[in-house]
Amino acid sequence: MRQRPSGRHDVFIFDLYGTLVDIHTDENQPSLWRRMAGFTARAGARYEAKELHAAWLRLAAAEEARLAARDRGIPVACPEIDLKRVFAALYAEKGAAAGDALIAEAAWFFRRASTTHLRLYAGARELLDGLRRQGRRVFLLSNAQSLFTRPELELLGLADAFDGVYLSSEAGCKKPDPRFFRLLLERERLAAADCLMIGNDPRCDGAGARAAGMETWIIRSALSPRDAEGCDQEGMDLKKLRRWLSK
Repeated sequence: MRQRPSGRHDVFIFDLYGTLVDIHTDENQPSLWRRMAGFTARAGARYEAKELHAAWLRLAAAEEARLAARDRGIPVACPEIDLKRVFAALYAEKGAAAGDALIAEAAWFFRRASTTHLRLYAGARELLDGLRRQGRRVFLLSNAQSLFTRPELELLGLADAFDGVYLSSEAGCKKPDPRFFRLLLERERLAAADCLMIGNDPRCDGAGARAAGMETWIIRSALSPRDAEGCDQEGMDLKKLRRWLSK
């Protein structure tokens, strides 16, 4: 266990999945792609299930390669694709038009069909509300797709729980890229020394935040990397964390 961060922080930046939210998804299950093939066919994009899965992987890889080429030479560059482009390309390859509303509907159908478990960790909302009542500012900084996560924040009752929400698909880069952390600092006009990053991944949340000048608190949860080392808190106990942060 590392020594607790020094000083009183006025700004708390939270990771989402594995820190505030427990989730399990499976995007490789055959039933998902059969259901998705039925969904895309309604708008004229007719795929066999295996064909659709292969096209998804191919188009996502092409988008990742495009962004990687853009960021070549940038230290710790971790580009993040926006799945809006992938969903649009899936329809376009079959000659079907897909506007923003259809893409959002398809993405949410995909997310619900691939998710087997989604819930708040005990005490998550109370933790966020307690900090804000004390006059602290609370932000979300998550490696996440906007098409999935913004509806899930509504579903989980967290849409109004933060002073700002930063998602990697909207930023074009992801943790541990320091650019993602600095984007939040710059837009909110915050000093890194006033911020504490709270997450469950020593590399993405920990190393990335420290590279941007922040102190960190890393919780080992069930969704932490198996080889995670140097965690500050063993086990998901947000009530305990709330008591400490409230001091």
